[in-house]
Amino acid sequence: MRIVSSIFLGIMLCMSCGNSQYDHQGKTPLVELDGNFLYREDLQRVLPQGLSTDDSLLFAQHYIRSWAEDILLYEQAQQNVSNDVEIEKLVFNYRKTLIIHAYQQALLQERLAEELTEKELQDYYIQNKDAFKAESPLIKGLFIKMPLTAPQVLQVKQWYKSEQQSAIEHLEKYSLQHAVKYEYFYDRWMPALEIMGWLPLKESDMDGFLKKNHHIELKDTAFWYFLNISEYIRIGEQEPYEAARPHVKEMLLNKKQVDFMNQVKADLYREASEKGYIKYLVN
Repeated sequence: MRIVSSIFLGIMLCMSCGNSQYDHQGKTPLVELDGNFLYREDLQRVLPQGLSTDDSLLFAQHYIRSWAEDILLYEQAQQNVSNDVEIEKLVFNYRKTLIIHAYQQALLQERLAEELTEKELQDYYIQNKDAFKAESPLIKGLFIKMPLTAPQVLQVKQWYKSEQQSAIEHLEKYSLQHAVKYEYFYDRWMPALEIMGWLPLKESDMDGFLKKNHHIELKDTAFWYFLNISEYIRIGEQEPYEAARPHVKEMLLNKKQVDFMNQVKADLYREASEKGYIKYLVN
């Protein structure tokens, strides 16, 4: 297989090397088909890493065949598709869209490179509070998971319910030696579904369960699970700023981009009008 593939690639390379009338711009031609060239560098760029020699040669054969088939199909299509005007219009519109997009991105990167300030984000959040409602339940609290064989279970049952600093310190020290998982999130909002996924619990009415149960103690055949919920936000309730901040930043940045591009287009139109570039041919 290796010998056959090597001969195949070698013949292709030798056949293409004789085309001195073409400027290959320093690239090594590998295959030619009706003046179209596939270069060694292009093939190497798409060749997956870590393949054996045999697999690499097999990949090269398939890639070359696919490349040739695409060219042959395109040439056949050119001979049988007559509506070139409509196609050229589509190509022109697509190219125009790509160029405009590239220019817009360059402008936005240049003009809006500065980071949004915290005050801007907070002001936008306050002015648009109705846009930031919780799409899923959020909670603050503390979670600990430990083996059934862990010591001091009664103390843990007391510590995890308390938000006093002394109880938290006890739990943190205890978790270093005995906990399988320990998560302190009294200081940040977490998705309730993520936290509840840590528990051996299947609850269809998540909202009702969380509303009634702030201290959750469960066990299975191997572990204890303790969850203390200090704060809870239901779906549709006002999302706190710290939880909404990523969404606030995204929305404000998008708004600034739209406003900036609208201003750029308005300035270009005004300048063209003032210089008489825009001529209305029909009243």
